[in-house]
Amino acid sequence: MGAVNMLNTMMQTAYSLLIDTVLYITGIAVLAGALSGLLSEFGVISLVNRILSPLMKPLYGMPGAATLGIVTCYLSDNPAILTLAEDQNFRRYFKRYQLPALTNIGTAFGMGMIITTFMIGIPSPDGKGFGLAALAGNLGAIIGSVISARLMLHGTAKIYGKTENCVDNTDGSSLSFSNRIIREGNAAQRAIDAMLTGGKSGVEVGVTIIPGVLVICTIIMMLSNGPSADGTYTGAAYEGIALLPWIGQKLDFLLTPLFGFSDPSAIAVPITALGAAGAAISLVPKMVSDGLAHGNDIAVFTAMCMCWSGYLSTHVAMMDGLKCRNLVGKAILCHTVGGLCAGICARWIYMLFMLL
Repeated sequence: MGAVNMLNTMMQTAYSLLIDTVLYITGIAVLAGALSGLLSEFGVISLVNRILSPLMKPLYGMPGAATLGIVTCYLSDNPAILTLAEDQNFRRYFKRYQLPALTNIGTAFGMGMIITTFMIGIPSPDGKGFGLAALAGNLGAIIGSVISARLMLHGTAKIYGKTENCVDNTDGSSLSFSNRIIREGNAAQRAIDAMLTGGKSGVEVGVTIIPGVLVICTIIMMLSNGPSADGTYTGAAYEGIALLPWIGQKLDFLLTPLFGFSDPSAIAVPITALGAAGAAISLVPKMVSDGLAHGNDIAVFTAMCMCWSGYLSTHVAMMDGLKCRNLVGKAILCHTVGGLCAGICARWIYMLFMLL
């Protein structure tokens, strides 16, 4: 490839990703943030919390309050659950062994709304869209989150036991959970303020993903793509050495039965999701336009990008924020298994949808 062409390709690819991908994702994040702010202001999130609370104990082995963490992370990003975990009124619902599992649950749903909206918005060759594939991916991510959380709880229960509380409830106060803050003003003023504030958080998400998209995605693209159409290197954007497709071909005997990828180069998406979900989903539109990814791939991508959502880059900080740094390795191992299961389940769920 040559040093000069390599540097030119890196800069051209990073610039193209910034203009064509990051700004698009930022736009989606702003709209998603505005919607989440509106839903939160008028109690929809609280309603969802009440409806889903009875499911948390049998599925996750967690108190119903964890539902709010799931919804919050789904509408924003992994670390959003740390804000809740710092609230003593939130922590008092949890046993000590349950608290570290919040990292696994929050990460499994991080950027969920942005990823789902992005996948649905990708133009499909047949014009039908990828809504069904995105739904299968979300269901796969839910299964992966249950597996990840249950594995984590199994390990932490051996360390802390199942009786110690996070916060001593010695005053006999009620454990009713209602911490929704309502803005001042009439309904229209509250709606506008909520949407603008939520949109601002979307801008912050868009800015936050820039390093991950430009650095990680540029490297992945250069490892995924080959030279230009005539077989030469010109220093243009998106040229590369095609290493990942070569690895994918060697592992095709394993990847095809598990995930059903349409092309070996699809392995680049879940690999990128290990470090940054925003960078991972930015690879997908070009793969679809080049005919390398179809509905089944979109389902697997959605599940794994959601469930993993850059956990290698956030798990350490999140576990440190929960004062559980000694459990980082266990959390990463459990979540690796959960993400793989999410992708496998998403594939079979999508196939079931196609049969129906």
